[in-house]
Amino acid sequence: MTASTDEGAVSDQERARPRAVLPALCLTQVVSWGTVYYAFPVLNPSIVADTGWSAGVTSAAFSLGLLVSALAGILVGRIIDRHGPRAIMTGGSVVGAVSLLVLSGAPNPAVFTFGWLLAGLAMAATFYQPAFVAITRWWAPGHIRPLTVLTLAGGLASTIFAPLTAALDAHLSWRTTYLVLAGVIAVVTVPVHCTALRAPWPPSARRRESHPTTGATNAALSRPFRMLALSLTLSALTTSAVVIALVPLFLERGYSAAQAAWALGLGGAGQTVGRTLYAMLARRFGAVARTTVLVSLSGAATLAFSVIQGPYPLLLTVAVIAGMIRGNLTLLQATAVTDRWGTGDYGRLSGLLAAPTTTAAALAPFVGTVLVAPLGGYAPMFALLAGCSFLAAAGSLGTRADSG
Repeated sequence: MTASTDEGAVSDQERARPRAVLPALCLTQVVSWGTVYYAFPVLNPSIVADTGWSAGVTSAAFSLGLLVSALAGILVGRIIDRHGPRAIMTGGSVVGAVSLLVLSGAPNPAVFTFGWLLAGLAMAATFYQPAFVAITRWWAPGHIRPLTVLTLAGGLASTIFAPLTAALDAHLSWRTTYLVLAGVIAVVTVPVHCTALRAPWPPSARRRESHPTTGATNAALSRPFRMLALSLTLSALTTSAVVIALVPLFLERGYSAAQAAWALGLGGAGQTVGRTLYAMLARRFGAVARTTVLVSLSGAATLAFSVIQGPYPLLLTVAVIAGMIRGNLTLLQATAVTDRWGTGDYGRLSGLLAAPTTTAAALAPFVGTVLVAPLGGYAPMFALLAGCSFLAAAGSLGTRADSG
Protein backbone atom coordinates (compact mmCIF):
# COMPACT_ATOMS: atom_id res chain seq x y z
CA MET A 1 0.00 0.00 0.00
CA THR A 2 1.39 3.43 -0.94
CA ALA A 3 1.84 6.33 1.42
CA SER A 4 -0.88 8.27 -0.35
CA THR A 5 -3.24 5.35 0.09
CA ASP A 6 -2.39 5.13 3.77
CA GLU A 7 -3.03 8.84 4.17
CA GLY A 8 -6.33 8.51 2.37
CA ALA A 9 -7.40 5.62 4.60
CA VAL A 10 -6.53 7.56 7.73
CA SER A 11 -8.30 10.64 6.39
CA ASP A 12 -11.44 8.65 5.60
CA GLN A 13 -11.38 7.06 9.04
CA GLU A 14 -10.99 10.42 10.75
CA ARG A 15 -13.86 11.89 8.74
CA ALA A 16 -16.04 8.98 9.85
CA ARG A 17 -15.46 9.92 13.50
CA PRO A 18 -17.36 13.16 14.08
CA ARG A 19 -15.87 14.92 17.08
CA ALA A 20 -19.16 16.11 18.53
CA VAL A 21 -20.72 12.66 18.79
CA LEU A 22 -18.86 11.23 21.79
CA PRO A 23 -19.27 14.19 24.18
CA ALA A 24 -22.88 14.57 23.04
CA LEU A 25 -23.70 10.93 23.73
CA CYS A 26 -21.90 11.09 27.08
CA LEU A 27 -24.15 13.99 28.09
CA THR A 28 -27.37 12.42 26.83
CA GLN A 29 -26.61 9.05 28.46
CA VAL A 30 -26.26 10.77 31.84
CA VAL A 31 -29.51 12.68 31.38
CA SER A 32 -31.50 9.80 29.85
CA TRP A 33 -30.51 7.23 32.47
CA GLY A 34 -30.82 9.73 35.29
CA THR A 35 -34.29 11.03 34.44
CA VAL A 36 -36.01 7.90 33.13
CA TYR A 37 -34.33 5.08 35.06
CA TYR A 38 -32.64 6.23 38.26
CA ALA A 39 -35.30 8.73 39.30
CA PHE A 40 -37.89 5.99 39.82
CA PRO A 41 -36.35 4.15 42.81
CA VAL A 42 -35.86 7.53 44.49
CA LEU A 43 -39.45 8.65 43.86
CA ASN A 44 -41.20 5.32 44.37
CA PRO A 45 -41.64 5.64 48.16
CA SER A 46 -43.29 9.05 47.65
CA ILE A 47 -45.47 7.66 44.85
CA VAL A 48 -46.68 4.82 47.09
CA ALA A 49 -47.27 7.12 50.07
CA ASP A 50 -49.13 9.74 48.03
CA THR A 51 -51.32 7.48 45.89
CA GLY A 52 -51.90 4.45 48.06
CA TRP A 53 -50.82 2.17 45.21
CA SER A 54 -48.74 -0.76 46.39
CA ALA A 55 -45.01 -0.83 45.79
CA GLY A 56 -45.55 -4.10 43.95
CA VAL A 57 -47.86 -2.40 41.45
CA THR A 58 -45.52 0.50 40.77
CA SER A 59 -42.47 -1.76 40.53
CA ALA A 60 -44.32 -4.09 38.16
CA ALA A 61 -45.11 -1.12 35.91
CA PHE A 62 -41.43 -0.18 35.90
CA SER A 63 -40.43 -3.76 35.05
CA LEU A 64 -42.95 -3.83 32.19
CA GLY A 65 -41.19 -0.77 30.81
CA LEU A 66 -37.90 -2.66 30.89
CA LEU A 67 -39.50 -5.60 29.06
CA VAL A 68 -40.83 -3.26 26.37
CA SER A 69 -37.34 -1.81 26.07
CA ALA A 70 -35.91 -5.29 25.54
CA LEU A 71 -38.34 -6.12 22.74
CA ALA A 72 -38.24 -2.71 21.06
CA GLY A 73 -34.44 -2.76 21.09
CA ILE A 74 -34.42 -5.38 18.33
CA LEU A 75 -36.27 -3.08 15.92
CA VAL A 76 -34.27 -0.05 17.05
CA GLY A 77 -31.03 -1.84 16.20
CA ARG A 78 -32.24 -2.64 12.69
CA ILE A 79 -33.35 0.95 12.07
CA ILE A 80 -30.03 2.40 13.24
CA ASP A 81 -28.10 -0.11 11.11
CA ARG A 82 -29.87 1.25 8.03
CA HIS A 83 -30.46 4.92 8.76
CA GLY A 84 -28.18 5.99 11.61
CA PRO A 85 -28.96 7.08 15.16
CA ARG A 86 -30.14 10.67 14.74
CA ALA A 87 -33.86 10.16 14.05
CA ILE A 88 -34.36 7.24 16.41
CA MET A 89 -32.51 8.82 19.36
CA THR A 90 -34.15 12.22 18.86
CA GLY A 91 -37.58 10.61 18.62
CA GLY A 92 -36.81 8.45 21.64
CA SER A 93 -35.97 11.55 23.65
CA VAL A 94 -39.30 13.10 22.70
CA VAL A 95 -41.10 9.92 23.77
CA GLY A 96 -39.10 9.94 27.00
CA ALA A 97 -40.26 13.46 27.84
CA VAL A 98 -43.86 12.52 27.02
CA SER A 99 -43.65 9.38 29.17
CA LEU A 100 -42.59 11.40 32.22
CA LEU A 101 -45.44 13.83 31.58
CA VAL A 102 -47.84 10.88 31.58
CA LEU A 103 -46.34 9.55 34.81
CA SER A 104 -46.58 12.95 36.48
CA GLY A 105 -50.31 13.17 35.81
CA ALA A 106 -51.27 9.50 36.17
CA PRO A 107 -54.58 9.29 38.08
CA ASN A 108 -54.52 5.50 38.46
CA PRO A 109 -52.20 2.51 38.09
CA ALA A 110 -53.39 1.83 34.53
CA VAL A 111 -52.24 5.23 33.25
CA PHE A 112 -49.08 4.94 35.35
CA THR A 113 -48.33 1.62 33.65
CA PHE A 114 -49.02 3.16 30.23
CA GLY A 115 -46.47 5.85 31.06
CA TRP A 116 -43.88 3.17 31.75
CA LEU A 117 -44.70 1.38 28.50
CA LEU A 118 -43.88 4.63 26.70
CA ALA A 119 -40.76 4.97 28.82
CA GLY A 120 -39.73 1.49 27.68
CA LEU A 121 -39.79 2.68 24.07
CA ALA A 122 -37.71 5.69 25.08
CA MET A 123 -35.16 3.49 26.88
CA ALA A 124 -34.76 1.30 23.81
CA ALA A 125 -34.10 4.37 21.65
CA THR A 126 -31.86 6.41 23.97
CA PHE A 127 -29.98 4.17 26.42
CA TYR A 128 -26.68 2.34 25.94
CA GLN A 129 -27.72 0.03 23.10
CA PRO A 130 -28.35 2.65 20.37
CA ALA A 131 -25.36 4.67 21.59
CA PHE A 132 -23.19 1.55 21.35
CA VAL A 133 -24.32 1.06 17.74
CA ALA A 134 -23.44 4.66 16.88
CA ILE A 135 -20.02 4.52 18.54
CA THR A 136 -19.19 1.13 17.02
CA ARG A 137 -20.09 2.15 13.46
CA TRP A 138 -18.32 5.52 13.60
CA TRP A 139 -15.22 4.38 15.53
CA ALA A 140 -14.56 0.72 14.66
CA PRO A 141 -12.06 -0.83 14.82
CA GLY A 142 -10.94 1.64 17.50
CA HIS A 143 -14.26 1.57 19.33
CA ILE A 144 -13.24 0.18 22.73
CA ARG A 145 -11.83 3.48 24.03
CA PRO A 146 -14.91 5.59 23.17
CA LEU A 147 -17.19 2.83 24.48
CA THR A 148 -15.26 2.94 27.74
CA VAL A 149 -15.56 6.73 27.91
CA LEU A 150 -19.30 6.48 27.20
CA THR A 151 -19.96 3.96 29.96
CA LEU A 152 -17.81 5.91 32.41
CA ALA A 153 -19.99 8.94 31.73
CA GLY A 154 -23.16 6.87 31.97
CA GLY A 155 -22.03 5.66 35.37
CA LEU A 156 -22.38 9.23 36.64
CA ALA A 157 -26.14 9.23 35.99
CA SER A 158 -27.09 7.84 39.40
CA THR A 159 -24.43 9.94 41.15
CA ILE A 160 -25.93 13.13 39.70
CA PHE A 161 -29.62 12.41 39.39
CA ALA A 162 -30.34 10.33 42.51
CA PRO A 163 -29.55 13.20 44.92
CA LEU A 164 -31.00 15.77 42.50
CA THR A 165 -34.26 13.83 42.28
CA ALA A 166 -34.37 13.42 46.06
CA ALA A 167 -33.88 17.17 46.53
CA LEU A 168 -36.64 18.00 44.04
CA ASP A 169 -38.98 15.50 45.70
CA ALA A 170 -38.27 16.99 49.13
CA HIS A 171 -39.13 20.53 48.02
CA LEU A 172 -41.82 19.83 45.44
CA SER A 173 -43.74 16.56 44.94
CA TRP A 174 -43.10 13.42 42.95
CA ARG A 175 -45.50 14.62 40.25
CA THR A 176 -43.83 18.01 39.92
CA THR A 177 -40.42 16.34 40.00
CA TYR A 178 -41.36 14.24 36.99
CA LEU A 179 -42.52 17.42 35.23
CA VAL A 180 -39.13 19.01 35.88
CA LEU A 181 -37.30 15.91 34.66
CA ALA A 182 -39.44 15.83 31.51
CA GLY A 183 -38.36 19.41 30.91
CA VAL A 184 -34.70 18.43 31.34
CA ILE A 185 -35.08 15.78 28.63
CA ALA A 186 -36.82 18.23 26.30
CA VAL A 187 -34.22 20.95 26.81
CA VAL A 188 -31.10 18.76 26.77
CA THR A 189 -31.35 15.41 25.01
CA VAL A 190 -33.82 16.28 22.24
CA PRO A 191 -31.78 19.15 20.74
CA VAL A 192 -28.42 17.46 21.41
CA HIS A 193 -29.44 14.26 19.62
CA CYS A 194 -30.93 16.29 16.78
CA THR A 195 -27.89 18.50 16.22
CA ALA A 196 -24.89 16.36 17.22
CA LEU A 197 -25.76 13.19 15.30
CA ARG A 198 -25.91 14.78 11.83
CA ALA A 199 -22.70 13.22 10.51
CA PRO A 200 -22.97 10.93 7.47
CA TRP A 201 -23.71 7.36 8.48
CA PRO A 202 -20.86 5.08 7.36
CA PRO A 203 -21.84 2.16 5.13
CA SER A 204 -22.22 -1.16 6.88
CA ALA A 205 -18.90 -2.98 7.04
CA ARG A 206 -19.06 -6.64 6.25
CA ARG A 207 -17.46 -9.11 8.58
CA ARG A 208 -13.64 -9.18 8.68
CA GLU A 209 -12.05 -11.28 5.95
CA SER A 210 -10.80 -13.78 8.51
CA HIS A 211 -14.40 -14.37 9.54
CA PRO A 212 -16.60 -13.92 6.47
CA THR A 213 -20.23 -13.18 7.19
CA THR A 214 -23.16 -15.24 6.00
CA GLY A 215 -25.62 -12.56 6.98
CA ALA A 216 -27.20 -11.35 10.19
CA THR A 217 -29.92 -13.98 10.09
CA ASN A 218 -27.49 -16.86 9.82
CA ALA A 219 -25.34 -15.36 12.56
CA ALA A 220 -28.34 -14.95 14.87
CA LEU A 221 -29.39 -18.55 14.26
CA SER A 222 -25.91 -19.97 14.74
CA ARG A 223 -24.97 -22.04 17.76
CA PRO A 224 -22.25 -19.57 18.91
CA PHE A 225 -24.79 -16.71 18.96
CA ARG A 226 -27.34 -18.78 20.87
CA MET A 227 -24.71 -19.84 23.39
CA LEU A 228 -23.55 -16.23 23.74
CA ALA A 229 -27.12 -15.08 24.36
CA LEU A 230 -27.62 -17.82 26.96
CA SER A 231 -24.35 -17.05 28.71
CA LEU A 232 -24.88 -13.28 28.87
CA THR A 233 -28.53 -13.70 29.90
CA LEU A 234 -27.65 -15.92 32.85
CA SER A 235 -24.88 -13.49 33.76
CA ALA A 236 -27.24 -10.50 33.57
CA LEU A 237 -29.80 -12.27 35.73
CA THR A 238 -27.27 -13.09 38.43
CA THR A 239 -25.47 -9.73 38.50
CA SER A 240 -28.76 -7.80 38.61
CA ALA A 241 -30.12 -10.03 41.37
CA VAL A 242 -26.90 -9.60 43.36
CA VAL A 243 -27.11 -5.80 43.19
CA ILE A 244 -30.74 -5.83 44.30
CA ALA A 245 -30.18 -8.37 47.11
CA LEU A 246 -26.89 -6.99 48.43
CA VAL A 247 -28.43 -4.63 51.00
CA PRO A 248 -30.84 -7.30 52.34
CA LEU A 249 -27.89 -9.73 52.61
CA PHE A 250 -25.95 -7.27 54.78
CA LEU A 251 -29.01 -6.54 56.92
CA GLU A 252 -29.63 -10.27 57.37
CA ARG A 253 -26.11 -10.61 58.75
CA GLY A 254 -26.66 -7.88 61.32
CA TYR A 255 -24.97 -4.95 59.61
CA SER A 256 -26.64 -1.54 59.70
CA ALA A 257 -28.48 0.03 56.80
CA ALA A 258 -25.68 2.59 56.50
CA GLN A 259 -23.05 -0.14 56.29
CA ALA A 260 -25.09 -1.94 53.64
CA ALA A 261 -25.48 1.28 51.66
CA TRP A 262 -21.73 1.87 51.78
CA ALA A 263 -21.13 -1.60 50.37
CA LEU A 264 -23.54 -0.93 47.53
CA GLY A 265 -22.02 2.49 46.86
CA LEU A 266 -18.45 1.21 46.85
CA GLY A 267 -19.56 -1.49 44.43
CA GLY A 268 -20.71 1.28 42.11
CA ALA A 269 -17.34 2.99 42.45
CA GLY A 270 -15.63 -0.30 41.65
CA GLN A 271 -17.78 -0.58 38.55
CA THR A 272 -16.42 2.73 37.29
CA VAL A 273 -12.82 1.73 38.00
CA GLY A 274 -13.32 -1.66 36.37
CA ARG A 275 -14.38 -0.14 33.07
CA THR A 276 -11.03 1.60 32.74
CA LEU A 277 -9.35 -1.82 32.67
CA TYR A 278 -11.38 -3.32 29.84
CA ALA A 279 -9.14 -2.11 27.01
CA MET A 280 -6.20 -3.90 28.61
CA LEU A 281 -8.25 -7.10 28.93
CA ALA A 282 -9.31 -6.83 25.30
CA ARG A 283 -5.67 -6.61 24.21
CA ARG A 284 -4.58 -9.61 26.27
CA PHE A 285 -7.52 -12.00 25.90
CA GLY A 286 -9.54 -13.17 22.93
CA ALA A 287 -13.31 -12.81 22.87
CA VAL A 288 -14.11 -16.28 24.23
CA ALA A 289 -11.41 -16.28 26.92
CA ARG A 290 -12.41 -12.77 28.01
CA THR A 291 -16.05 -13.80 28.34
CA THR A 292 -15.26 -16.97 30.26
CA VAL A 293 -12.84 -15.25 32.64
CA LEU A 294 -15.11 -12.30 33.46
CA VAL A 295 -18.26 -14.37 33.95
CA SER A 296 -16.32 -16.88 36.09
CA LEU A 297 -14.93 -14.05 38.22
CA SER A 298 -18.46 -12.71 38.64
CA GLY A 299 -19.53 -16.11 39.95
CA ALA A 300 -16.56 -16.24 42.31
CA ALA A 301 -17.40 -12.80 43.74
CA THR A 302 -21.03 -13.83 44.22
CA LEU A 303 -19.94 -17.01 45.99
CA ALA A 304 -17.66 -14.94 48.22
CA PHE A 305 -20.66 -12.90 49.35
CA SER A 306 -22.39 -16.15 50.22
CA VAL A 307 -19.65 -17.67 52.36
CA ILE A 308 -17.86 -14.63 53.86
CA GLN A 309 -19.75 -13.17 56.80
CA GLY A 310 -17.06 -10.75 57.93
CA PRO A 311 -15.19 -8.81 58.95
CA TYR A 312 -16.88 -5.80 57.39
CA PRO A 313 -13.75 -4.42 55.62
CA LEU A 314 -13.31 -7.77 53.86
CA LEU A 315 -16.91 -7.64 52.63
CA LEU A 316 -16.33 -4.11 51.37
CA THR A 317 -13.33 -5.39 49.43
CA VAL A 318 -15.50 -8.09 47.86
CA ALA A 319 -18.09 -5.43 46.98
CA VAL A 320 -15.49 -3.32 45.19
CA ILE A 321 -14.12 -6.33 43.28
CA ALA A 322 -17.64 -7.42 42.31
CA GLY A 323 -18.32 -3.90 41.06
CA MET A 324 -15.15 -3.90 38.97
CA ILE A 325 -16.25 -7.14 37.34
CA ARG A 326 -19.75 -5.74 36.63
CA GLY A 327 -18.19 -2.71 34.97
CA ASN A 328 -16.26 -4.96 32.61
CA LEU A 329 -19.34 -7.06 31.86
CA THR A 330 -21.11 -3.97 30.48
CA LEU A 331 -18.33 -3.44 27.96
CA LEU A 332 -18.09 -7.17 27.31
CA GLN A 333 -21.65 -7.17 25.99
CA ALA A 334 -21.02 -3.98 24.00
CA THR A 335 -18.12 -5.63 22.15
CA ALA A 336 -19.39 -9.23 22.00
CA VAL A 337 -20.88 -8.89 18.51
CA THR A 338 -17.99 -7.03 16.88
CA ASP A 339 -15.48 -9.43 18.42
CA ARG A 340 -17.18 -12.35 16.69
CA TRP A 341 -19.16 -11.06 13.68
CA GLY A 342 -17.67 -7.64 12.88
CA THR A 343 -19.53 -4.33 12.60
CA GLY A 344 -21.87 -5.34 9.78
CA ASP A 345 -25.46 -5.58 11.11
CA TYR A 346 -24.14 -4.69 14.57
CA GLY A 347 -27.36 -2.90 15.50
CA ARG A 348 -29.59 -5.84 14.66
CA LEU A 349 -27.38 -8.48 16.28
CA SER A 350 -26.71 -6.43 19.40
CA GLY A 351 -30.44 -5.76 19.71
CA LEU A 352 -31.17 -9.48 19.50
CA LEU A 353 -28.48 -10.10 22.10
CA ALA A 354 -29.71 -7.35 24.42
CA ALA A 355 -33.36 -8.49 24.38
CA PRO A 356 -32.93 -11.54 26.65
CA THR A 357 -30.31 -9.86 28.85
CA THR A 358 -32.53 -6.83 29.46
CA THR A 359 -35.48 -9.13 30.14
CA ALA A 360 -33.39 -11.04 32.66
CA ALA A 361 -32.41 -7.80 34.41
CA ALA A 362 -36.09 -6.81 34.56
CA LEU A 363 -37.05 -10.15 36.11
CA ALA A 364 -34.17 -10.21 38.59
CA PRO A 365 -36.06 -8.48 41.46
CA PHE A 366 -38.88 -11.02 41.24
CA VAL A 367 -36.47 -13.96 40.96
CA GLY A 368 -34.73 -12.85 44.12
CA THR A 369 -38.01 -12.41 45.99
CA VAL A 370 -39.24 -15.84 44.95
CA LEU A 371 -36.01 -17.68 45.78
CA VAL A 372 -35.01 -16.23 49.14
CA ALA A 373 -37.80 -17.80 51.24
CA PRO A 374 -37.60 -21.43 50.03
CA LEU A 375 -33.79 -21.32 50.10
CA GLY A 376 -33.78 -20.13 53.70
CA GLY A 377 -32.06 -16.78 53.34
CA TYR A 378 -29.94 -14.57 51.15
CA ALA A 379 -26.65 -16.45 51.62
CA PRO A 380 -28.00 -19.66 50.02
CA MET A 381 -29.56 -17.56 47.27
CA PHE A 382 -26.18 -15.97 46.52
CA ALA A 383 -24.65 -19.47 46.34
CA LEU A 384 -27.30 -20.48 43.80
CA LEU A 385 -26.68 -17.31 41.79
CA ALA A 386 -22.96 -18.10 41.80
CA GLY A 387 -23.78 -21.50 40.34
CA CYS A 388 -25.73 -19.80 37.56
CA SER A 389 -22.70 -17.63 36.80
CA PHE A 390 -20.43 -20.66 36.59
CA LEU A 391 -22.95 -22.32 34.27
CA ALA A 392 -22.91 -19.16 32.13
CA ALA A 393 -19.10 -19.26 32.06
CA ALA A 394 -19.18 -22.87 30.87
CA GLY A 395 -21.65 -21.94 28.15
CA SER A 396 -19.41 -19.12 26.97
CA LEU A 397 -16.84 -21.68 25.83
CA GLY A 398 -19.16 -22.45 22.92
CA THR A 399 -19.35 -18.87 21.65
CA ARG A 400 -16.45 -18.93 19.20
CA ALA A 401 -17.71 -17.81 15.76
CA ASP A 402 -15.67 -19.90 13.33
CA SER A 403 -15.70 -19.21 9.64
CA GLY A 404 -16.80 -22.65 8.79
